[in-house]
Amino acid sequence: MLQRHSLKLGKFSIRTLATGAPLDASKLKITRNPNPSKPRPNEELVFGQTFTDHMLTIPWSAKEGWGTPHIKPYGNLSLDPSACVFHYAFELFEGLKAYRTPQNTITMFRPDKNMTRMNKSAARICLPTFESEELIKLTGKLIEQDKHLVPQGNGYSLYIRPTMIGTSKGLGVGTPSEALLYVITSPVGPYYKTGFKAVRLEATDYATRAWPGGVGDKKLGANYAPCILPQLQAAERGYQQNLWLFGPEKNITEVGTMNVFFVFLNKVTGKKELVTAPLDGTILEGVTRDSVLTLARDKLDPQEWDINERYYTITEVATRAQQGELLEAFGSGTAAVVSPIKEIGWNNEDIHVPLLPGEQCGALTKQVAQWIADIQYGRVNYGNWSKTVADLN
Repeated sequence: MLQRHSLKLGKFSIRTLATGAPLDASKLKITRNPNPSKPRPNEELVFGQTFTDHMLTIPWSAKEGWGTPHIKPYGNLSLDPSACVFHYAFELFEGLKAYRTPQNTITMFRPDKNMTRMNKSAARICLPTFESEELIKLTGKLIEQDKHLVPQGNGYSLYIRPTMIGTSKGLGVGTPSEALLYVITSPVGPYYKTGFKAVRLEATDYATRAWPGGVGDKKLGANYAPCILPQLQAAERGYQQNLWLFGPEKNITEVGTMNVFFVFLNKVTGKKELVTAPLDGTILEGVTRDSVLTLARDKLDPQEWDINERYYTITEVATRAQQGELLEAFGSGTAAVVSPIKEIGWNNEDIHVPLLPGEQCGALTKQVAQWIADIQYGRVNYGNWSKTVADLN
């Protein structure tokens, strides 16, 4: 049995070919953990360090296709030392969250967007694609097993990490014939221990996060490890993250592991502009990025605001800051949702980004954070962005 999928990868559309059985949530097998844990107090939740009692695993082979999905006690994986994930970086992942709502349910935030991006990542490195809705169903079943461990309170959620790795044995670069898709979940609080506080960035042109024709728009583990050294170097100079620049123009692309937005004022027209880099194949197709753009276009007055995806440079930011036209800036991503920016180091000087008096963010940053939180925590219904996966009643 052959399943054909068409995926758009940057400027190119490709036909992926998955052989054997499709991913099928109805075949799920559940082995419950005989020693269920108790929820930890919120103050003890360090981001990504506490995990729930169960995990989901699904094997794949080129000969058989997708195997039996299995929810089982959280535990170690057993892999051959020659598995291709270790030697040739056949690995990809996603990150999304689930939330407790006032209706006493647990919902996932826009999981369809993550599944689409995960399939694009898989196709790009010759790992198998899958039926998005089936993995969403299976992830919901996983969350249901551990629903008592989903923390309560604003800023607290269940972080979900779907991962796919190539597991073929033997050395030699080639298309993996075996793979493993697995999902783990982690009760989390705010991403930054300091809470919602503005950060200092170093504009970075001495290292490049992604380049045209590369894989900067995919969630591959190989994209992240090379960024740690520049981050450490920036930290030595007093900056929390890198503001990644690209090319001789010094185009602003992303910040750390997040998308980034700037707000400018046009003193001639009086209009404000919310701007972020375009999806040109080097920028990660962030789910939070898309949410910010969608909400801004829906809720901001077009007579007062322009919402643009365009190229802009560190020089433009510096110039507009000098002219009093830089109003605010923030990063966006699943882990932190929005992260306000207060300073950018460039050419041995600091570009100061305005904040609201006595606060740690700008006005739009604060509004965007509230818009998204209201949807995530079920206080506001917006389209089909929230998918209920468990009932706590």
